[in-house]
Amino acid sequence: MEDLNALFASRVVGAQSSIVRELLAFSKMPHIISLAGGIPAADMFDLEGIEAATLEAMKMGVSAYQYSVTDGEPELRERVTHLIAERGIESDKDQVVITSGSQQGLDLVARTFIDAGDVVLVEQPTYLAAIQVFRMAGAEIASIKGSTDGLDLDDLEAQVKALKAQNKRIKALYIVPTFANPTGSTMSEANRVRLLSLAVEYNFVILEDDPYGEIRFEGDRVPSIYGLAKRTATGEDHAVYLSSFSKILVPGLRLGFIVANKAIREKIVLVKQSVDLHTPVLPQLIVEKYLASGHLKDRIPAISYTYGQRCASLMKALDEYVGEDLEYQKPVGGMFLWARLKNGMSATKLLNYGKDAGVVFVPGAAFYAEGADDSTLRLSFATVNPEGTVEAAKRLAVAIQKYKESN
Repeated sequence: MEDLNALFASRVVGAQSSIVRELLAFSKMPHIISLAGGIPAADMFDLEGIEAATLEAMKMGVSAYQYSVTDGEPELRERVTHLIAERGIESDKDQVVITSGSQQGLDLVARTFIDAGDVVLVEQPTYLAAIQVFRMAGAEIASIKGSTDGLDLDDLEAQVKALKAQNKRIKALYIVPTFANPTGSTMSEANRVRLLSLAVEYNFVILEDDPYGEIRFEGDRVPSIYGLAKRTATGEDHAVYLSSFSKILVPGLRLGFIVANKAIREKIVLVKQSVDLHTPVLPQLIVEKYLASGHLKDRIPAISYTYGQRCASLMKALDEYVGEDLEYQKPVGGMFLWARLKNGMSATKLLNYGKDAGVVFVPGAAFYAEGADDSTLRLSFATVNPEGTVEAAKRLAVAIQKYKESN
């Protein structure tokens, strides 16, 4: 075994599995209510519409099963430009790359921009799988304070100056600016403009991840950072937009996309050639046919309404059953509620009592690259109906009581 360990690449030695992936198994257990997985609600899948799109795609014959171009089917890339135009992003299909889920998008941009030892800036806390990607790329991760308005830009600028003084190579900042995972926070337009100016001034690229932006319960859409960048002379050189069909259509087709200026896109396509040649054709055609049907535009309001109802129900239940022991940030969209235990309780320890009580969540420590706050936890309400959220809060109250009695 010692000889085998010597053969492994340093990037995988000591790498650990995501706790979120491990907790996903609990979502399939009938006696457990899972507030853990960041998965969309299966009862909101438009199975009839997807089946019709699949049949249309299969009628295309050989072209649905043959090799294809690396950057994605041209018709789907064109559909993506119409989709993001509704998000305020003007582009053409030659700025789009279709990926095998947004997770591959993260991997591709990491491979495109990051050398071992380069610095990647992330919000604290941030999306766990992004931390994994950047560590696999050999990046040094620098955590920037977060707030209810997203990234603390004063802390960002101070840290960038300090890192530059140490001759560190700052390549990128990763951010989920709208309904962030895990906190649910949204960055204001004014702060997005300032962030973009900092990226230009200090020469790093903003990796804007937007898988949840369509799922808004209340308020008005905030312009994307990439959309704002395209309105400036040099901003588009400092921003890349990533998104996914997983949260608004279905995750099993594993389709996402990247939008970037043509110079950046060209490099991303070269990297993707070496990774998988191209994203599978049949799922691309299915999504293209589905978008052509117009059903997605009709589905998003229903998804947003349902998730909003589930979020409101969970917040009300938490207030009633565990309000003395837990506080949370109210989200206005997305899939997550970020909470904090009071009185020095540990979310990691509480999880064990939660399993016994029949409810699971993700301890917040998993979302920190450094300096983890173990009193925090992420609760996902997307898959739990209002009745289930009440029962989940009751079970969480039982778990907290058992925790107190044992500590």
